[in-house]
Amino acid sequence: MAQDLRNLFEEDSKDQQTKMSEGHEARFLEKLENEFPKERKSTHRFSFLNIAASVVLLLGLSYGGYQYFQTPSETVEPTKIVDAELKSLGDVSPSLKKVEDYYLASINLELSKVQLTPENKELFDGYVERLKELNDEYKALTIELNTNGPNEATLDALINNLKFRLNLVMRLKEKLKEFNDDVFSEESV
Repeated sequence: MAQDLRNLFEEDSKDQQTKMSEGHEARFLEKLENEFPKERKSTHRFSFLNIAASVVLLLGLSYGGYQYFQTPSETVEPTKIVDAELKSLGDVSPSLKKVEDYYLASINLELSKVQLTPENKELFDGYVERLKELNDEYKALTIELNTNGPNEATLDALINNLKFRLNLVMRLKEKLKEFNDDVFSEESV
C-alpha cells in the first residue's frame, strides 16, 4: 500500500495533458491589477508616515540620551547648590571635622552664656550683625569649597572664619562684662 509519492506524481503528470484556456493568464493579471493598486497607494502613504515617525522617535531618543548622559557639572550651577548637599570642613577630613566642631561648639557655648538685658541689647545686636556677616561669608566659602574642591586657601579661610567668630563672641562677652560693671558701679555711686 505504501507507494513512493515521487513516482505517483510523475505518473499523474504524464496522464494529464491539460492546458490553460486561451487568455486565462491575461484575465488573471487584469483581476490582480484591479485588486492591488488600492493597497499600493495606501502603502506609500503609510511608508511616508513610518519614515516620519521613525525620525521623530530617533530625535526623541537622541535628546533623552543626551540628557541622561550629560554630566551633573554641566547642569548644576554653583549658586544653586542646596545647603544639604554642601560639603563642610568635616566632610574633607576627620581632623578638620574636629576643628570645625570645636569652634562651633565653643561659639554656641559662649553665646548661650551671654545675658541679654534691655541696657546691653544695642551692643549685643551690633555683634550679632557682625556674626551674621561672618556666617554668610562661611557659607560662601563652603560653596567655593564644593565648586573648586578642597584647597589650602579655602580651608584656611574657613578655619580663620571660625576663629574670627569665636573671637568676636569672646569680645562680646568682655564688652558686656565691662558694660555691666560700669552700670553696677554707676548704680552703687
